[in-house]
Amino acid sequence: MKTTGVNECILVCVYYGPNGERLIRRGGKLAAMLECPLYVLTVDSQPEDEWDIEKIHYIAAWKNLAREHGAEFIIKYNEKRPVAKVIGEVAVSKKITQVVLGQTAQNRWEEITKGSFINVLLNEIPFVDLHIISVSRDIKNVDEFYEKGIRAYLLHTDEGYKLCFNHTQHAIYEGIFYKEVGTDFNNGLFKFLKDEEMIEVRVKDDYVKDINEGINV
Repeated sequence: MKTTGVNECILVCVYYGPNGERLIRRGGKLAAMLECPLYVLTVDSQPEDEWDIEKIHYIAAWKNLAREHGAEFIIKYNEKRPVAKVIGEVAVSKKITQVVLGQTAQNRWEEITKGSFINVLLNEIPFVDLHIISVSRDIKNVDEFYEKGIRAYLLHTDEGYKLCFNHTQHAIYEGIFYKEVGTDFNNGLFKFLKDEEMIEVRVKDDYVKDINEGINV
C-alpha cells in the first residue's frame, strides 16, 4: 500500500451493487494522484457464513480491484451498529482524511445521499472531506433490466457454453446469472470469477458463444 502521502489517507465505502467497482476505481485514481494510502470498506449485518453467491462474488471482485490499486480491503460483517458509526470508527483508526461514497442508495445505505446520513457521518468524523460520487444512468437502472441474480453454471458443449442451474461434474464455471426482465428464455448476463478476475458474458437462449468476449470487468 502506498505510504508516500503523509497528509492524506482515503477510505472508499462500498455496498452491494454495480457501482462498487466504479467507486474503488475513483478512489484509486485519487490516491494515486495524492500518493497516499487507500482503504476500501464494506459493512454487512450478516455473518460471513450467511452470504449468498451474489454477495460472495461482489466481495471477490472488490478484493481483486482493491489489490490492483494497492488498497487494504476491510470487511465489517455481522455488524449491528449504524453504518455511520462503523465508518467513523474505521476512519479514526486509519487516520482517514477523505471518504468516497456512492450516490446510489441501497438497503442499509438507502439514506447515504440524504442530509440525515451525511450529518450523522460528519458528526462522527468532522475532520474528513466527503466525496459523493454520482452513478451513471445505466448503472442506476441495472436492476430494472435484470432479475435478481441466481447461482448458475456453464457446461462446455460443441455449440459453446450452455447455462444450467444444477451443479454437475461437467460444470466448468460457477457464477451468477442475471435474467433479462420480460423474456421467456434464458437471456441475460452471466458473471463469474476466472483467474481471480470478475468476468461478465452475454447469455443468449441458454448459451454463451465465446467465454473470452467479456462485456466488462
